[in-house]
Amino acid sequence: MAVATKPRIHEVPDDLLAAIDWCYEQGWTDGLPVVPPVIDRVEAMLAADARARETVIAHHPATGLDLSLHAAAVNAVMAGCLPEYFPVIVAAFEAMNRQDFNFHGSTASTGGSAPLLVVSGPYADEIGMNADVNLFGPGNRANGTIGRATRLILRNVFQMLPGISDKSTQGNPGKYSFCIAERSRGNPWPLLCEAQGYETGVSSVTCFAGGGFFNVENHGGNTPEEVLTSVADSMANYGCISLGQSVVILAPEHMKIVADSGWSREKVQDFLFVTARRSVVGMKDAGKYRDREYDAQHGDGGHVLALEGFMHRGMRPDDILVTMGGGDAGGHSCFIPSWSRGRASIMQHQAITPAPAGARP
Repeated sequence: MAVATKPRIHEVPDDLLAAIDWCYEQGWTDGLPVVPPVIDRVEAMLAADARARETVIAHHPATGLDLSLHAAAVNAVMAGCLPEYFPVIVAAFEAMNRQDFNFHGSTASTGGSAPLLVVSGPYADEIGMNADVNLFGPGNRANGTIGRATRLILRNVFQMLPGISDKSTQGNPGKYSFCIAERSRGNPWPLLCEAQGYETGVSSVTCFAGGGFFNVENHGGNTPEEVLTSVADSMANYGCISLGQSVVILAPEHMKIVADSGWSREKVQDFLFVTARRSVVGMKDAGKYRDREYDAQHGDGGHVLALEGFMHRGMRPDDILVTMGGGDAGGHSCFIPSWSRGRASIMQHQAITPAPAGARP
């Protein structure tokens, strides 16, 4: 593994606006102004992790570049993060560093992937993340800057530069920031961190190489089947149906309809997998049918719910991450497809482990 780049100190004019302009000149921004990464702010960020600043937490296989805690802290400062947000960023990159996430493909492909971070558990509330109204929108510092730090690290550390190494055909607004918290208030299901097997009180971050955002509106459905058929239809549209994974965030109005009928997360996943499908004939008409994909879904190891003559979204029901988020009012849920045509990136999760006060070497 390559050695992380040695930290450097830059002397810049003692003027805030001039320092911001200097960061622009270095190519360190996402197009928006950044917070100049002065030493004391970087040190405060590093204090949120107990390990040495030189510790490498992620490696980009194509560029050969490493992400150290120090480099992550610098970019977190530039994104506008507070120190208590840093453990989420660290956990996210430790998750994305796993081979199945496909760091290079998901950051360089024409597909326009943006890493979606879903924070689950009490730590989201502790740092003031938004899981409620305007969940994916602006207005919350934690959501906005954690997601933005992720993008700045991809750009500044791993050199995934738009038009050069990042070859997204049209891009994705999530490339600025794509970070939410799972709503725990009123959630009838086990939280994701619990379903993922972490001990009580441990929070997690789930990372997903996501494509564009699909709003799913249904104000008239009164049964789980009606509401979820709307979701499944979005999941199976010809523009994005593939063997890839999915994220579905149910609005509280929709979740109440589902949960009041006694549906579990697993039952919802089964229904969505079966219903989010297109016929082989239709797939051929759209130019999207591939024998190898059909054989993978229906051959040895294929899921029992895969219907003959149809292509489903994903390989199995648990390819669909489902949870609750958003404000109490409104029948608006969402679906986020995978970035790739197939299964080139598999979502990963990691425990969030803030350092005890004074623990950093």
